[in-house]
Amino acid sequence: MKYPEIKNFVNGKFIPSKTNKFLDVLAPEDGSVLSKVPLSSNEDLNDAVIAAQKAFETWSKTPIKERVQIFYRYRTLLEKNMLELSKLIQEENGKTLGEARAEIEKSMELTEFACSLPQLIGGEVLEVSSGVECRTDNYPVGVVASIVPFNFPSMVPNWTIPNAIVLGNTMILKPSESVPLSAIKIAELLKEAGLPDGVLNIVNGDKEMVEAICDHPGIVAVSFVGSTKVAKIVYARASASLKRVLALGGAKNHLLVLPDAHPIMTATNVTASMSGCAGQRCMAASVMVAVGDVENIINQICVEAKKIIPGENLGAVISKAAQQRIENYITEAEKQGAKILVDGRNTIVKGKEGGFYVGATVIDFVTRDMSVAKEEIFGPVISIIRAKDVDEALAIENANPYGNAAAVFTQDGGMARYVINRASAGMIGVNIGVPVPREPFSFGGWNDSKFGVGDLTGKSSIGFWTKLKKTTTKWNAEAKTNWMS
Repeated sequence: MKYPEIKNFVNGKFIPSKTNKFLDVLAPEDGSVLSKVPLSSNEDLNDAVIAAQKAFETWSKTPIKERVQIFYRYRTLLEKNMLELSKLIQEENGKTLGEARAEIEKSMELTEFACSLPQLIGGEVLEVSSGVECRTDNYPVGVVASIVPFNFPSMVPNWTIPNAIVLGNTMILKPSESVPLSAIKIAELLKEAGLPDGVLNIVNGDKEMVEAICDHPGIVAVSFVGSTKVAKIVYARASASLKRVLALGGAKNHLLVLPDAHPIMTATNVTASMSGCAGQRCMAASVMVAVGDVENIINQICVEAKKIIPGENLGAVISKAAQQRIENYITEAEKQGAKILVDGRNTIVKGKEGGFYVGATVIDFVTRDMSVAKEEIFGPVISIIRAKDVDEALAIENANPYGNAAAVFTQDGGMARYVINRASAGMIGVNIGVPVPREPFSFGGWNDSKFGVGDLTGKSSIGFWTKLKKTTTKWNAEAKTNWMS
């Protein structure tokens, strides 16, 4: 075991959980045991909430200009520790080092946005009548919880931690039990940056801890990122406890490729979108809708896919179970009549025979009723569905229940606008396979990809992490009065 047993982080200290239940933390690259993570108890959670409640009394009253100074220092520490943080992500998640580094760079960008929040929540003031003034102010909501997934051990926690805490809340973070090591480092760096004890607390666990967070009366808001199935459960359970909830679910992102699309640019974008992070991201390309005759582009996609080499520029998937699930989807599609153009099954990486790898896979002649066309695979697999025209392609895209992202590849601006206006997704790309908005624009999908109102990042996150106070003031007793005063 390379790392010590994972501890919780409560009131500024790393402390052992009060449980006797643990899970092994495995390295996806070779299957070795990295550490052990506790399946914490309700008592552990309660201790963390008490610490957060106590810290909130002071932290919420600290001026935002002072709160944000900690995150300026934190951003510097992320940059200073870039290599160590990237290697940690590579170890526990299985990404390539370049992908892990990009995740830290995105975490820095998210932190930079949080540092701009004092300029964005100055409030509004208006004289609404003679001598009468109205103003608005944003107040923190209290103790909040962030439940994060395995696929981005640093970026997704940094979707929530900087904004929520800069805005005056205190937080309980529940990392994925598969990747708890990066969360420890985040806590260490924030403590080094000067974050007061109790403002951020980390409680490890699995499904039972998620349920405990949803039910705990001391937590007023819950954010969740994960599968749609669990997002629905979290949204229903936490909102039933009268919490504000924002739960981001899965995706089945469609890329519409038109005959006039630039062949090389399209092929490289589609391949990178479906294989980046081993396809384990909710913005990955999952279905390519081939509109009309695009055989030259499909052929080029196969060429590009064969350049994706497991263990070199393609990382591992998170677990043996994930590897088997992904390969089962491919096999099922083949049995149903689809054609496997590039096959990533049975991949073994020399020197890492115990690792969990699936090679880049291209499946053609997929029909809309096949599982690979409908379900989130979460692996480096692209399914190609044929459509005679753009309207049929849009009907295919709109019929899928998810709504994270969609993209169109074309050189026709009018056709691009046609797709933008009609695709049922919250994030749209034009000649971009992974249309993730950059800060200050917020991340968030539609339909079964998001449950709740608002977004976790960007400007619209302010509405989730704060509550609005409206004040009306009158001092001039002699002012002429009317119905507004």
